[in-house]
Amino acid sequence: MRETAARLPAGRNEAIDIFRALTVLVMIVVNDWHGVQGLPAWMKHMPAESDGMSFVDGVFPAFLFIVGLSVPFALQQRLALATGLAPVLGHVLGRAASLVLVGVFMVNAEEVVRPEAMPLPVAAWALASYAATFLLWGSVRGGPALAWPWRLAGALGFVALALLYRGGADGTQGLRAHWWGILGLIGWAYLLACAAYLLLRGRVVPLLAVMLLCVGYFAAGKLPALQSQPFWQMVFSQGGHASHAAIVLAGCVAALLLFDQRSPAGARRRGLQALAFALVMALAAAGLRPWLPVSKIAATPSWALFSAAACVLILLGLQHGLAGRVRSALASWLAPVAALPLVAYLIPFVVEALMQLAHLHRPAVLAQGSPGVATALAYALAVALLTRGLAARGLRLRL
Repeated sequence: MRETAARLPAGRNEAIDIFRALTVLVMIVVNDWHGVQGLPAWMKHMPAESDGMSFVDGVFPAFLFIVGLSVPFALQQRLALATGLAPVLGHVLGRAASLVLVGVFMVNAEEVVRPEAMPLPVAAWALASYAATFLLWGSVRGGPALAWPWRLAGALGFVALALLYRGGADGTQGLRAHWWGILGLIGWAYLLACAAYLLLRGRVVPLLAVMLLCVGYFAAGKLPALQSQPFWQMVFSQGGHASHAAIVLAGCVAALLLFDQRSPAGARRRGLQALAFALVMALAAAGLRPWLPVSKIAATPSWALFSAAACVLILLGLQHGLAGRVRSALASWLAPVAALPLVAYLIPFVVEALMQLAHLHRPAVLAQGSPGVATALAYALAVALLTRGLAARGLRLRL
């Protein structure tokens, strides 16, 4: 299989790039708000037991949706260059595994209960894991990945860090998946969505059917008759991954509806089709809500579908609501963050680890109320500027 049923335009899409960059920067802002006191509920994650979501609960699904938007473009390019399906599947598996690996290391850095049990400071361990990530998947001067000795050093670095790790209440537990982390969850959802996309050759209706299957899988896991049986409880224990995959698939479908060049529909009709897709998802979420309340923490299908519907509307606004000159200018300024989203995402974690090692703390006045909100916005802008500088010097990081 060398082709999919879709044909998408080559090159970067300005609306998608803007969406990707803004999603990364907003995630940096809301992550920074986590430590700010005195914020209203709409600027925080909703509690797990509540039936509702704030805009903060929509940032992670926007990440997943962006991954889905990129999948048809990326797989089309790889299928065109590959001599068969195996290299494409190998790339997908490798990328998913790398996201899961880095996600697990990041989670374990946050799960150390007894820092004194670690043979080196937790912050230094975390920094070493980021260094290993760059050695294994990074590049400089805009070129290919680092030479194999550096990449080997990165791989051995991960092994050594795993052996050095000491977790658990008594400081004797090794590295483990407490949960997959944001990057790990993205990795699993990316893997599931890519498998479906390749198997179904990028056709919209079958992809919609898989989205429905994801919702059904989650719902089946909540049936009392199945929850009471250990075997079926195990079979249907991955409902969260199914919801995340549904959001990625929604991004795939949105990309096909808006950009598939094999469709004879004009821009107006494409926009109406995408709008209808968003409306159907919102109605489905509303219908599921009495049974499966909206919850980001529980990754319920109602949360997933409401979030995906909102993402489609945002994409339509960026694609059709901005004047071409304005969109081009914004896309140009945000291009480095769009091209290096993982670099921008990791910069705050590197800064936090460096501050811990230097025993530096944010002034209390900047960790509450309006000053805390403003500080987070300025921080995201600083990250964007730093990412721009790193990109200009050719630094790349591609998992």
